[in-house]
Amino acid sequence: MNAKTQPQSRGASRMLRKLPVVALGALLAMPMSAHAMRIAFGDVPSIESLNLLVAIERAKERGVDANLTHFDSEDVAAQAVVGQEADMGVGAPYALIQRVGTPIRMVYQLSTLQFFPVVNSERYQGWEDLDGETVAVHSRGSGTEALMRLMADKHGIEYANISYVPGSEVRAGGLLQGNIHASIVDSASWRLLQDEGGGQFQRLPVEDVNATDEALYASQEYVENNPEDVRILMEEMLRTWREINENPEVVADLRDEYDLLPDLPSQMEDELVPFYRDSAESGLFPNDGGDAEAVQADLQFYAIGGQIEGDPAELDLENFWNFEPLQQARQNLD
Repeated sequence: MNAKTQPQSRGASRMLRKLPVVALGALLAMPMSAHAMRIAFGDVPSIESLNLLVAIERAKERGVDANLTHFDSEDVAAQAVVGQEADMGVGAPYALIQRVGTPIRMVYQLSTLQFFPVVNSERYQGWEDLDGETVAVHSRGSGTEALMRLMADKHGIEYANISYVPGSEVRAGGLLQGNIHASIVDSASWRLLQDEGGGQFQRLPVEDVNATDEALYASQEYVENNPEDVRILMEEMLRTWREINENPEVVADLRDEYDLLPDLPSQMEDELVPFYRDSAESGLFPNDGGDAEAVQADLQFYAIGGQIEGDPAELDLENFWNFEPLQQARQNLD
């Protein structure tokens, strides 16, 4: 892993404190029932994952024995799914699926790619200034990496290095501390940089990008052997996404109801409702969980970004996605 550890100032440490990350060995040591749903999540828990945490808690209320385990990166989480130490994962592993032909498929579009490339304006003013420079993205094969590679291609530049730093808040902390000078962050972290950065940070323009940022993917064997549990989780994600999109204010009540993210810094608590209000307006969290049109847009995006090979129009969507569980969940709710 190339993720770097950033020394934190006293204020940033309080604001960007990471929750415990469970190592792979700890996951393997966990007592699991035969029908437990093991979900690998390669990120730090944050406000942008709160809707997923709520949906999992609601699935538990309906009898699904779901266990969410946090890993250092999406790469490690994907390895856990491929190695059958986990049943499901969170990410957009198009490259992995194509490269190794692993029997996993994406089943639910959790979020669309709505990130902001940000630079320290004391060093850089535009994309051309990043030629020969280092940029920080979320993880290898992620949508953030694909977007930054796509922008490099569009602007005719080449980065000296791409470093992998999981967690938008962590990358924002690196920018504030001066350890990172060019990165890509979510809307909440961009607001944080505006509030705390003293006008030091500048967004770089991005046009005509439409792709999945994160999806729920699963072992084909697990989906086939546990269709009811998978369907229930799909239903609760649809229900939760739609409820929050209709009334973003409810997200604070849901957090309290299920006692989620108890160690969230107070500054990020203030960002909770505004983040989901912005997400509802921008369509960050789709109401329908994704469809063939969205997947085709993904293939075009990730092909341009160099994550997958071949003509996107000729690639078989079913080699990457299994739409059946989501279709069943929609039929039950609509």
